[in-house]
Amino acid sequence: MKDPRKNARKNAGGESSGPGWKPAPRACITLLMAACAAMAQMRITQLPGKSPLIAFRIVFTTGSGDDPLDKPGLAYLTAHMLAEGGTRNLTYRQIVDAMFPMAASVGAQVDKEMSTFHGATHADNLDAYYKLVRAMLLEPGWREDDLRRVKDDAINYLRVGLRGNNDEELGKEVLYQNIYQGTPYGPYSVGTVSSIERITLEDIQSFYRAQYTQSNLILGIAGGFTPAFLEAMKKDFRELPEGQAPRPRENPTPAIAANRAVIVDKDTRSVAFSIGFPISVTRASPDYAALLVAASYLGQHRMSGGVLYDRIREQRGLNYGDYAYIEYFPRGMFQFEPSPNLARRAQIFQIWIRPVEPPNAKFALRLALYELNKLVKEGIPAEDFERTRGFLVKYANLLTRTRSAELGYAIDSLFYGIPNYNRYLKTGLAKLTRDDVNRAIRRYLDRPDGRVIVAVSNNGEDLKRQLSSDDPSPMKYNSPKPAAIMEEDKTVEKWPLGLGGGNITVVPLDSVFQ
Repeated sequence: MKDPRKNARKNAGGESSGPGWKPAPRACITLLMAACAAMAQMRITQLPGKSPLIAFRIVFTTGSGDDPLDKPGLAYLTAHMLAEGGTRNLTYRQIVDAMFPMAASVGAQVDKEMSTFHGATHADNLDAYYKLVRAMLLEPGWREDDLRRVKDDAINYLRVGLRGNNDEELGKEVLYQNIYQGTPYGPYSVGTVSSIERITLEDIQSFYRAQYTQSNLILGIAGGFTPAFLEAMKKDFRELPEGQAPRPRENPTPAIAANRAVIVDKDTRSVAFSIGFPISVTRASPDYAALLVAASYLGQHRMSGGVLYDRIREQRGLNYGDYAYIEYFPRGMFQFEPSPNLARRAQIFQIWIRPVEPPNAKFALRLALYELNKLVKEGIPAEDFERTRGFLVKYANLLTRTRSAELGYAIDSLFYGIPNYNRYLKTGLAKLTRDDVNRAIRRYLDRPDGRVIVAVSNNGEDLKRQLSSDDPSPMKYNSPKPAAIMEEDKTVEKWPLGLGGGNITVVPLDSVFQ
């Protein structure tokens, strides 16, 4: 069997010797090996084409997973100081003013293992735009006033954007924090308020020198660029230190011995739930396609075809939507498709129950767990298997419909050591059988113990009493429901949550990410 990673490396810009190649003289071997070693530090992902729009994704395989334990948020502040700070010769305001007539910008995204800088420009502005991008990443200005502004933005996001205005995203991030507590994946990528306040410019400069190296660099470019431009770009980024060879990292997946719950006590009118547990499946896993079918069948993000959406929203009218995931999917409130360059060596299975009214909260949680158990015990029906597989074949095209997204997925494939994602997924789906999916469901999703439940709710102690009790939680509807639903509700209202009072923690809102 051929190793798919060889094609991935070739597609990512690797070079091989042609038919006319001859061995170098012995005297040149040492120099050639040294030169190749330096060049090999940097990885290239290129998607040349005729489009006049040229997209960049410059990724460093470092992120919050490399933050010191006492400085969560350092990777985040470092990246945003580069993307939202000045250079040696230009202030940030001058950079913004220069990019404005180009209708261009540079964005930063920081996750556990990747810090990504992305942007696009028209070919007519390529030289001027790239000159700015190059200076931002290679010649940062490191100004204290930029640091104060970037810090203020991060702290305001934590206090207002996340804790104050987004119960759903808050619950999802607390879920990840709790599942991965004690590991490099535990702290939130943005950090905490107190840590951000402590981080200094010297901390950021030290992180930049240590982590922004050629060995961590993936240069991504797509569109109508010339080979000469790419060579010049590679030459520029060789100014970075080589860094150490990619090091094996400890798998952050923890073992969860018993079900537990965290309730974030907040003055809010509804209850938002996130349920999850670690899984060993990533895109590089043989069972990735099978588990993706299972999650899509259970609850495709922001779509109405999933079981959870149908059973919780459509048939019972409890909330707006309910979805399932096998990969990290932040900003779900604002996006229909996941962002690329959030590649991770470990993932969780997650169910997202969008906010429900407090009297219905316990029943909605029970119903989601009931449907998950039903999927484990009965598997995916044959007709639904074919429908879901057909949907995912087309959905892969949607995920990579722009050159920037296609470039991002190509970089992720390089990270995972797999071929082109679109082709890789379609090949996996084509070979997949219903038995494969049901086998994966039983193997990875049969977790009656070891689940984490996070709720964002008012009157946290009252919800704790409800969740720790096995008392029934019958539904009261405003309009008549079919007899089959009413009969099923008799089972759902008594469904065990597997939580005792000792496994439920109530935390005040102000302490979260503080």
